Amino acid sequence: MAQLYFRYSTMNAGKSTEILKIAHNYNEQNKRVLLLTPAIDTRYGIGKITSRMGFQQDAIIISDKVNLIEITEKEKPDCVLVDEGQFLSRENVVELTEVVDKLNIPVIVYGLKNDYRNQLFEGSEALLLFSDKIEEVKTVCWYCTKKATMLIKYKDGVPVSKGEQIEIGGNDKYVSVCRKCYSSKVELV
Repeated sequence: MAQLYFRYSTMNAGKSTEILKIAHNYNEQNKRVLLLTPAIDTRYGIGKITSRMGFQQDAIIISDKVNLIEITEKEKPDCVLVDEGQFLSRENVVELTEVVDKLNIPVIVYGLKNDYRNQLFEGSEALLLFSDKIEEVKTVCWYCTKKATMLIKYKDGVPVSKGEQIEIGGNDKYVSVCRKCYSSKVELV
């Protein structure tokens, strides 16, 4: 029976690498995967899933105009893999549940749970509500050896806790940290 999986973490946990690994494993067995990524993430090019290790694969872009059920029916994959799930809309997530429930195709979504202000993203909130299985992908704090659960955003070398929720970036803007290191650098409000 197909299920909707949400695998979340902070940045630098290998989420995109894991998606590309799963896609490779399916392809090696002559099975089809449908790779999806939100239009907003253009760091490595439009419609690209790219790991920090340099692996990359093309993906279909998810926008407000895309019907995920129609795309899945057309492509007929054995599995749907979604990168940057935090940028999905609630409607996108509901469509993914229909892919699972009506088409009986497993969907695995990777993404961030919370932003640098420790608020849920719209996509993450919907995935936490609708997913059949929720799994944490663990990574280590940038400053100590504890498990990272939060993000610090830096602007001009200074930690910030206010501003727009979405500003695309990598290590140039964000670091993954544990709660203790977060609270020592950013005011908890």
